[in-house]
Amino acid sequence: MNLPLAPDTATHFVVWGALLIGLVLGAAGQASRFCVRGAIADWFIYGGRSRMMVWVLVVVVAALGSQAVIGLTSFQPERTIAWSDRFLWSSYLAGGLLFGYGMVLAAGCPQRSLVKAGTGNLRAIVTLLVAAVTAQMTLRGVFAEGRVRTVDAWGLQLSGPQDLGSLLAAWVPASAGALRTGVLLLLVTLAAAWLWRRRADLTLLDWSAGVVIGLLVPAAWLLTGLIGFLPEHPDTLEPAWQGTQSRRPEALTFIAPIAHGLDLLTYWTDKNARLSFGVMLTAGVLLGSHLSARARGEFRLESFSNAAELRDHLLGGVLMGVGGVTAMGCSVGQGVTGLAMLSAGAVLAVTGIAAGALLALKAQVRRADAAAG
Repeated sequence: MNLPLAPDTATHFVVWGALLIGLVLGAAGQASRFCVRGAIADWFIYGGRSRMMVWVLVVVVAALGSQAVIGLTSFQPERTIAWSDRFLWSSYLAGGLLFGYGMVLAAGCPQRSLVKAGTGNLRAIVTLLVAAVTAQMTLRGVFAEGRVRTVDAWGLQLSGPQDLGSLLAAWVPASAGALRTGVLLLLVTLAAAWLWRRRADLTLLDWSAGVVIGLLVPAAWLLTGLIGFLPEHPDTLEPAWQGTQSRRPEALTFIAPIAHGLDLLTYWTDKNARLSFGVMLTAGVLLGSHLSARARGEFRLESFSNAAELRDHLLGGVLMGVGGVTAMGCSVGQGVTGLAMLSAGAVLAVTGIAAGALLALKAQVRRADAAAG
């Protein structure tokens, strides 16, 4: 059931609830060093498993929680971007590839850059500013028309949502819900077996952070999809989701929100400018990371060591801004929230992100070898 809230009250709950979710994510991310880019890099370069395991744990917990919200409440998942009936397969892959390459160059995705910025990392602040500007340019600026006319134009119009259960239901004689549950149980079983076998690789902090961060996804769905939902807005007499930029239910994602945050700061006196779930989420991550770093004695200013490092962060920010918008989400928006929703688009986007990251890591290894030789 939905709470009988007035529109303004629902909006306030959503935006201030987003700040709370961001505070928790920022603190947990700073303490645990949660990072999708780091998970891929550790695995590829050093054979390290711990951060990859935390990423898997986050997705598993988020998936269990999200599917529980779908099954036990009046939440409407088909209204989310993750379940859109517009399957932009080429956008997911191409955007993911660009984003993955960029996050390696920039030494972190937007979520990780927000955490780093909160600890005093000036490199991350530069990356975020560049990513925000290029995300704006890709959403509705100079890059937008090219995106819409090319990769977006090759998308497929589905007859229903793009979750794995609905897609499988076209081929298997079972309901979408039953198939989705089956896919979830299979993935959870495989992940749990791997995590249990390698449990010694994780500390108590890793386990705790993975569970806490994972639970933030269903918490966001409850906040934006139920508390912020009005079955009939008094002005339009139409269903409405208050407090979100997209006017849909939203959860953890960062590339579009940093662009919207820059918009808000630029047009603060415009009567149409408003706080939203995504903007407050990013602010919360920044603040939560800062408070955690201060409490742990880990706050310190860091800057670029040379021009090559500045070049990589600038280019990485550009690629993440363009790629994240094109892929309809970042390494958290697609790599956690999208996967938790069992979205087929998220699977393609994460494939692209991983491929782009591996290409960038291989290029960095070759460059390091050449410099050493």
